[in-house]
Amino acid sequence: MPAAMPASDLVLMARLPRLDLPGIPQHIVQRGNNRLPCFLDDADRARYRHLLGEALLATSCQLHAYVLMDNHVHLLATPPEKGAIGRMMQVLGRQYVGQFNARHGRTGTLWEGRYKSCLVEGADYLLRCVRYIDLNPVRARMTDDPSAFAWSSCAHLCGIRDDHLLTLHPTQRALGTTGAERSQAYRGLLAEALSQQDLAAIRAYLQQQRAYGRDDFQAMVQAKTQRFAGVRPAHRPAKPGLEIGK
Repeated sequence: MPAAMPASDLVLMARLPRLDLPGIPQHIVQRGNNRLPCFLDDADRARYRHLLGEALLATSCQLHAYVLMDNHVHLLATPPEKGAIGRMMQVLGRQYVGQFNARHGRTGTLWEGRYKSCLVEGADYLLRCVRYIDLNPVRARMTDDPSAFAWSSCAHLCGIRDDHLLTLHPTQRALGTTGAERSQAYRGLLAEALSQQDLAAIRAYLQQQRAYGRDDFQAMVQAKTQRFAGVRPAHRPAKPGLEIGK
C-alpha cells in the first residue's frame, strides 16, 4: 500500500472555501481557459449580460460595477447571504458556456478553473475597485475613453446611459445628492489615475482571494471567518493549518 500523505500536505492541497460574508462586496474575476477569448463578438457579450441579469435576479445579488473584456470578466457585487455569489456564478457560467458552445460549434470547458474573488471594504477601497474595473479597457488600449466602451458599467456611472444591471452601493450613492452630482464626481475620480501601488494591491488581494481594506476590516473578516484575510508576500509559503484557523 502507498504511504499515507502527511497531514501538512493534505492541508495545503485542500481547496479552501472563498472568503464570503453577507452584505460585503466581492470583486470577482473569471478568465477564459488558457487566456483564450470568452467573447468572440458583441452577440456573445449581449448574451452574457442577459444571463448575468437573470442570475442577479435569481440570487438577489447587487451588481455595482462590471466589464466584459475579450478573455475575462470583472464583477463587483454584494451578496444578500453567504453562498449567493457562488450560486450566481455557477448558474451564469453554466448557462453561458452551454450557449457559447452551441453558437460556435465547440465543446468542452470555456473558463480557466474557478473564478477568483476577494472581499472589498466600502468607501475608498470600493471606489478604487470600481475605477480599476471600468479602466480595464483603457489599460488594455482598447479605448482612450472608458465611458465609450459599450460593455462596462462606466457609461452608467458617468450618467451617459442607463444600465438596469447596476445597483449603486451606498459608497457610490454618497458621491452626491443627485444623479448628476454623482456622475460628475465619478468622472473626476476616473481622471485620477490609480497608482501602481493601488493596482498591485488590487491584483494581489484578488489573486490570493483575501479581504481588500483597512486593518480593522481585515480583523473583522478574520474574526468572522477564522481565516487569514491579508495578503502574503510573494514566494512566501503558507504555514500548514493557518488557513483554517489553527
